[in-house]
Parts: sequence; C-alpha cells; structure tokens
Amino acid sequence: MLAKVCSAAVNGIEAYPVEVEVNAGWGDTVVVIVGLPDTAVKESRDRVSTAISNSAFKFPMGRTTINLAPADVKKEGPSFDLPIAVGMLAASEQMESAVLEDYAMVGELALTGGVRPVKGVLTIALRVKATGKTGLLVPAENAPEAAVVKGLEVIPVHNLREAVGFLEGAYAIAPTRVDIDRLFAQDPDGEYDFADVKGQESVKRALEIAAAGGHNVLLVGPPGTGKSMLAKRLPTILPPLTLDEALETTKIHSIVGLLSPGQALVTHRPFRSPHHTVSDAGLLGGNINPTPGEISLAHNGILFLDELPEFKRNVLETLRQPLEDGHVTISRAAGSMTFPAQFMLVAAMNPTPDGKMAHESRSSPREIQRYLGRISGPLLDRIDIHIEVPAVPFRDMTGERTGESSAQIRGRVLLARQRQQARFAAKPRITCNARMGSRELKAYCQLTAETLELLKMAMSEKKLSARAFDRILKVSRTIADLAGSETITSEHVMEAIQFRALDQQIWT
Repeated sequence: MLAKVCSAAVNGIEAYPVEVEVNAGWGDTVVVIVGLPDTAVKESRDRVSTAISNSAFKFPMGRTTINLAPADVKKEGPSFDLPIAVGMLAASEQMESAVLEDYAMVGELALTGGVRPVKGVLTIALRVKATGKTGLLVPAENAPEAAVVKGLEVIPVHNLREAVGFLEGAYAIAPTRVDIDRLFAQDPDGEYDFADVKGQESVKRALEIAAAGGHNVLLVGPPGTGKSMLAKRLPTILPPLTLDEALETTKIHSIVGLLSPGQALVTHRPFRSPHHTVSDAGLLGGNINPTPGEISLAHNGILFLDELPEFKRNVLETLRQPLEDGHVTISRAAGSMTFPAQFMLVAAMNPTPDGKMAHESRSSPREIQRYLGRISGPLLDRIDIHIEVPAVPFRDMTGERTGESSAQIRGRVLLARQRQQARFAAKPRITCNARMGSRELKAYCQLTAETLELLKMAMSEKKLSARAFDRILKVSRTIADLAGSETITSEHVMEAIQFRALDQQIWT
C-alpha cells in the first residue's frame, strides 16, 4: 500500500514542502530511503524501526521504499523521523490515513518513540501555512515557536502514539496558543543600564546618536575606560523589535538552534560578541551546507567586535559588503545562500599595542602604525561614528551623581526614530537614517550654502573620502532628528564632523 505524508525542510532561512511517500511491498524485509538523503536521514530507518516497535506497533515486513520529494534537493537532519514513521504505519494499514493530507509534521524520534525538538520550526510553520494545510504536528518543545504563525493549528505531540492517536481521532489535542502581545510586553532582565556608567557623557551622546540613526560606531580608548561596558548597554536604548523584525530574527536563531526550550519569539534585539579568533566562516556563515554566521545572528541587533585589531584582517575585510548591502551571499559548490545581515557594528579597540594613548605609549611609531594598520581605510569609512573613550576622572568614579537612565535616553531615540519612520513611510526597505541611499541623501539632507562650505572645508582639511561625506550627512540628519529639526544646520554638521576626526588623528 502507498501512503503520503506532508512535511517540510529548511534551505538557508526559508523552507520548502517535502512529500514523504512510503510504499510497503513484498520481498525481504528492508527499508530503502531515496530522494537525496544525508547521513542523518539515512540513519532514521534505524531510529524509526526501533521507535515503531517500542511504541507497540508492528514493524512492516517486506520491502519498504521511502521517497522524499522533490528528489533533486538534498534532505538534511532528523526532522523527517516522525513523518516517515507515520507513513510506514499508514502504508502497512496500522492506522487510518484519511486526514494525512490535511496536516504536515516534523520531529525527531527517540528509540522509545518520544518526539524530540528540531531546528527551524518557525520557518517550516510559515511554509506549511502558505501551502494551505490545516495544521502542523510538531514536538511539544517546538510548539510555542510554531504557534506564532496565525491561522495554523499547531499540534504538540510528545510521542509517536500521541501523533497516531490524534490523526485517527482517538486523542483530542488542543492546538498551542501564544499571546504575542504578552511576549513583547515582557521586560528584559534589566541587568544593564546607562545609569550605571559614571562620567563619559560625550561617549553616551555619541551612542545616543548611533542608536537614533542605526549608525556604526568605533570606540577607541585605553583599557578600563568602559568601552565594553558602554557597548553592552547600547541595546537598552534601541527601539523595540517590530513583529516582522522579531519573526526574521527568530527564524535565524531557530535554524541555528539558539532558541531556548519553549521559547516562542526573540523579542529583544540580539547582541552578538564573537571572540577575535573567529573565522570568516564563523562570522559570515558557511560550511559545506551554508548556515548563518555571527553577522546574521546579529540581524536587527548589534554585532560587537572587542579588540578590533586582534581580528584577522581577512576576516574584517569580509564585513565590507554586508555593511553596505545589509545581507551576505555564501556561494558553495552545492549552491548559493543569501542571509540577512542588517546590524549595527560596534567596535572597540586600544589606541596603541600596549593600550596607552600615543603620547604615553612605549611602543615605537612603527609598532603603533603596524597595529593600527590592521584596520583598513575602506572598513573605517563604513563606520559612521569614531569616538575617543577617555579615562574616567577620579571625582566621577567616587561621586554620587549618576547619569541618565537607559529609559530616558531611549525616549529621545524613539522620538527620532518616529520622525524617520514618517519620512521613509513610502520606502519600507529604509528603516533608519543609516540605510539611506544616494537618492534619499539628496532628498532629505539638503544643506544651506553656509553649511555646505563648512563641510567642504572639513573634507579638504581631513582628506575624507566620498563615502565619509555621505556618512557625515547621515549622522547630521540623525542629530537634526534628535533636535526635532527638519533642517540640517551648521551646528548639526559640525558635531557630525567631530565624529570623523579621531581616525585622522590616530591613523596619521
């Protein structure tokens, strides 16, 4: 007898439908899986056969052929265990198969017949809904994640017998429901707050501007001045994720397997901080079958690179294209994958190899130049704001006065972002000032003759590139938004120019 069970698989960050066809025939007892299965899928016949026996079903005798269609796409992972087992039971007439066409299913089987969680369930649920299925059977731990998709019955199952009983109508399993508004209403743990930072008012101002416009930041200062401390608090002043952004971010984290058991959504902006020994594949994504890397895991959030010159130069250079385009394309022999990578780059570094400022350092000029030369000019041009983080004066460290809280700063950031959303309402691909293209710069960053002359002098004196000119305009637009001004004034441009002065002081 022939049985068909619907499932789905992940390719990149998207999913595609897979039809599991099971045919029970005559001959020697053997299970054959075709349809380009990988090793994990081939091993499923041993897991499935044991799980069927331990669930008090009879293992089908004779030749059982299992086809995973489409047959020209490689199938990976253990998520086909459950549909294969259900298909084998339907093909051997141990269960009714009338409702199989209404439901899709994924899940790994334990030898006991239990159903274990798998990766990428949110992406699969979105695809199943698009195909018009009534519902999706998933491992119970994955159910909240899949239930985020409205209009799809998500049936949590703990073991194979539960799945079969539900499909036959013997068990009534209530679909999992998730209150998305409640998920977004949950506050972060509150571990970090800008009120904890003593002094560093100029740096806080720079980070407020960066958060308001989505700009990349470079923090330069000696050890112990609070560069990492400040960077870790930057997410607390960023705007909250929208539902679409949360879904995009959750899809990536689900595919990599970073969601906690029972977690439905990533509701707070991610903060990724890879070690400086990371490879280019770890940062961009890769392997034989490309998977998202750190820059995609930081999508809609922050990628923090501490000790920037310690990263391999070839690794840093790979950031140039994603910083411009907001996505990364990985090409391998098996094909190409494109992963989203719209993130804020926040980098921190010492001014010299021994950590001291240049006038205090014991390193030779050549050693300092070699150290700073690990960061290329084109990469620096893509960092909008360069800010020096000075040592904290003793009176600030011991004083009672605390700075503004993250909530206060975030309020101003949100007002600036609202102005940008209204400005770019007709262009949904542009979410903040940092994402403006040449057309938007021309339309929304018009300067007076006096302001333009000021910028011309700065470009000439500092020998800035055309890309740096665009970055100054974007930062000026953000400063004006924070001030509630539709016009970019000379004061806004002067402050933006100051954030491009540090690299010239240090790198020359």
